[in-house]
Amino acid sequence: MSTPITPDENYVVARTLEPETKTSSGLYIPKDAAKKSNVVEVLAAGKAVKKCKSGDRIVYKSFSSTDVEWQGESYILIKDEDVIATVNA
Repeated sequence: MSTPITPDENYVVARTLEPETKTSSGLYIPKDAAKKSNVVEVLAAGKAVKKCKSGDRIVYKSFSSTDVEWQGESYILIKDEDVIATVNA
């Protein structure tokens, strides 16, 4: 996983995971009805980040991130202190 954005020491660069398009019973969920999740995949972590590493899935505090669009891709910058959990997939 490579990203053109290099995070500052205390930040992580992440991307949102695609929302579920089908329920466990097989019903399809329309895109406009899918919920935005606070679970994201870490693409890069600054040198001082101890809570997570590239490839981890994390949960972060709502309204504590910065959305960035670069070269047609969407990224999320999250401060290390706003990471509240690691998700075991």
